[in-house]
Amino acid sequence: MDSAQVQQILEQALELQEIHVKGEGSHYEVLAVDAAFEGMSRVKKQQMIYAPLMEYIQRNDIHAVSIKAFTPDEWARDKKLMSL
Repeated sequence: MDSAQVQQILEQALELQEIHVKGEGSHYEVLAVDAAFEGMSRVKKQQMIYAPLMEYIQRNDIHAVSIKAFTPDEWARDKKLMSL
């Protein structure tokens, strides 16, 4: 499984404003942006991203997933901080 396949799974399961996946082997980093994350705890955001991947995690196709989930406002703020 590669990062493009993981991204495709997430895109098909979740209608998010932005989703980016990078990684290799069985370790992936997911960055997701959507208004649906508004008011959600960090745990709830992660559960939303993990849900479509659980089958692959259980089969060991995916071993580790690092998730960063933002609302559009949070992402706009964090993107500016990253470019400093």
